[in-house]
Amino acid sequence: MIPRRRFLQAAAASTVAAALPAALPAALPAAPAHATPVPEGTLTDLGPASVASPLGNAEFVGGVLYAGSRGLSPNVVGAYDLAEDSVTAHFDIPTGIGVWAMCKTGTDVYVGTHSKSDLYKLDTVAGTLTKVASVPDHFIWSLAASPDGKVYLGTSEPGKVKEYDPATGVVRDLGEAAPGEAYVRAVQADDRYVYAGVGANAHLIAIDRATGERRDLLPPELADRDWVSSMSVSDTHIAGGMNSLAELLILSKSDPSDHKVVKATAPGEKYIVSVLIHDGYAYFAGRPTGTFYRCRLDSGELEVLGVPYFEAATHRILAHEGRIYGVQDNAVFVYDPETGAIDYRNLVQRGFRAAPEEPMSVHSDGRRVYVGGKSGADIHDLATGEVTRLAIPGEPKTMLTLGHTTYLGVYTQAALYAHRSGQAEAELLARAGNQQDRPRDLAYDARTGLIVMPSQPEPGHMNGALTLYSRRTGEYTVQRPVVERQTVYSVATRHGTAYLGTLIQEGLGLPPVTTTARLAAYDLVRRKLLWELEPLPGARSIISLSLGVLNLYGISSTGEVFEFDLLRKKVTRTLKVGNRGSDLHVVGRVAYCTDGDKVYKIDLVTFTVRPIAEGLAGQWFGGEPKLALDPSRKALFGVKGRDLVRIAITGRR
Repeated sequence: MIPRRRFLQAAAASTVAAALPAALPAALPAAPAHATPVPEGTLTDLGPASVASPLGNAEFVGGVLYAGSRGLSPNVVGAYDLAEDSVTAHFDIPTGIGVWAMCKTGTDVYVGTHSKSDLYKLDTVAGTLTKVASVPDHFIWSLAASPDGKVYLGTSEPGKVKEYDPATGVVRDLGEAAPGEAYVRAVQADDRYVYAGVGANAHLIAIDRATGERRDLLPPELADRDWVSSMSVSDTHIAGGMNSLAELLILSKSDPSDHKVVKATAPGEKYIVSVLIHDGYAYFAGRPTGTFYRCRLDSGELEVLGVPYFEAATHRILAHEGRIYGVQDNAVFVYDPETGAIDYRNLVQRGFRAAPEEPMSVHSDGRRVYVGGKSGADIHDLATGEVTRLAIPGEPKTMLTLGHTTYLGVYTQAALYAHRSGQAEAELLARAGNQQDRPRDLAYDARTGLIVMPSQPEPGHMNGALTLYSRRTGEYTVQRPVVERQTVYSVATRHGTAYLGTLIQEGLGLPPVTTTARLAAYDLVRRKLLWELEPLPGARSIISLSLGVLNLYGISSTGEVFEFDLLRKKVTRTLKVGNRGSDLHVVGRVAYCTDGDKVYKIDLVTFTVRPIAEGLAGQWFGGEPKLALDPSRKALFGVKGRDLVRIAITGRR
């Protein structure tokens, strides 16, 4: 664990936080008998929920690396001066929730944001930042500059290519790179063409900059691949990273039929996340292992150069004065081709601004609250107020404490981690495999001793899955599909049965083939689906399930709550609660949920609702509100803005 004050000053280390038993929760000290009860809905501010400094991209101008952040408010571009070995300036990016895309023309750096998608110009000579364009697209994934100074944008959804002309300020829409595909994840440009790497079905499109004519350069034998998600071009070659088989495509610009496919060799490698053609080689980085590779353009001969930081994602690879720089979550690594040495430089230690990020998950074990974010979680000690940083290679999306162990469902690859109180590191227990990507929930079934983790498939892939992990034996199995052509999103368990709520979206970028979310029951002993039905007409997802004594309760993404009679297998009542759904917690004869702004209490006898707290305006990553129940059942935890808050509850009608 790293105290937050040290996290802001020093390199993040792979340490983990102690977790306390859920079965025997160590709750906050009891209030004296004479203490005045805290009114239900009372908020206690516990400070910033998760403080981080995740990077999304970077560019060199002279001896300064300009690095853009993700998920902060506001996001920033930090200027890391190599000669001074420090971050000497920050430039606030006032819009958007992150910087994925950067490129340069001369001494100007262009910065692309997402949600809202704006284009900024950073004049590095004058030290000024100006918004120069806005586009309606959800994401600006990638930027590239042509030799004549035009800037090209790769966007989603759908996957389009756009051109910004700095001379005129005009944005020209070049249309969908591959009609029907949702993402242009990579763009590059030369004096004649702009190249677009497309997914969720792979294409490599060359668009004539003058005429708009386009052709697909992807070799026919690779037509079944998912993505061309990263790319680099030289005068003679194009190199594109393909998912999800961790392949690098190298092809000749003069004759695309002259090509080779190089597969990354680290065990379990899935993605090629960044590519650079330089000095006769294609340098590239893999995920999830974090391995750094290079291969010769002429022969395809592959070298493994090392693992700069285990399982870290490398967002950009750049060359500067004979060395190769890789931009990772809050750091850069530096590879020297002459010596083979890799140097690792944490930019927070060198002055890069760390700030509250948009949280992704929240969980309480009774003594501590865990707030998941990018590359780890902040852990709040409720007794002392101390905040420590848990480094995890990925994004904790869901958490569960059993006994002395806290389990974490981590994106990517639907990984399950565990940490036992007092241990120095978290342990990787399982990866779902089966083309799974995002864990969506965790539940434990005492009869079978199984932890149940539903997951969403990788972009472009069908059918979510259930990972069933045995706490007794350490063995796990993956059931896919479970509910055909849907993702299992939520789970609640009892007596050997897992109740499942679904999402109609399978892998991102794949159009849904079903129209309504389902409720299903799965036998954990016989490993078979028992039944399924559609509890809410037209619902896109059932994002949380919670069991009462006789009934099962669920909530949709639009805030509609339903009561399901488990004996009669029918919905008995529905209730509209807020405009968005969240985690739903049944406590006796009441239940609690949030829409991100209000916290609601539902009377399960009368099936009526009232807000108990308002004005949270929680800034959750992806806009999905979360809510944690303390094991004492006397408090909930959520966020107000980006601060963690304790919300007092009674658990009574």
